[in-house]
Amino acid sequence: MRLARIAIALTMALVPVNTLAQQDAAMPSLLIELNAIEAADAGCKVTFLATNGLEAPIDRTALEVALFRADGAIERMVTLEFKALPQGKTKVLQFQVPALDCDNLGRILINDVKACEGPELNVDMCFDRLETRALPAFAFGV
Repeated sequence: MRLARIAIALTMALVPVNTLAQQDAAMPSLLIELNAIEAADAGCKVTFLATNGLEAPIDRTALEVALFRADGAIERMVTLEFKALPQGKTKVLQFQVPALDCDNLGRILINDVKACEGPELNVDMCFDRLETRALPAFAFGV
């Protein structure tokens, strides 16, 4: 039931990002997909797929992420280290968020790109080329 409501919120949250991506489909992007959210022993496990479609390998990537409760209030902000992302490669990354109730999680927002290091790359370029999508029914976007 909660996931159905989150799916609707996700669809509405991603419309602007997806519309921009469709307008310039040829522009290489850094795609971050929210792939799974599941309860873990000490909190919540969040799984992402990251695809580096940029023109260069990324030596280090870090994203500042805001986690919102189902009531819309912010739960906390965390920085997730995606590390190196080779050019053209998709990578699975899992993060354990301690003391977080997955059932009360309502939205995940990429607040900022904290690091995007590599040849001819910078945080502004990575943020501008950031694309998001979500596989589970969940609100996720920039």
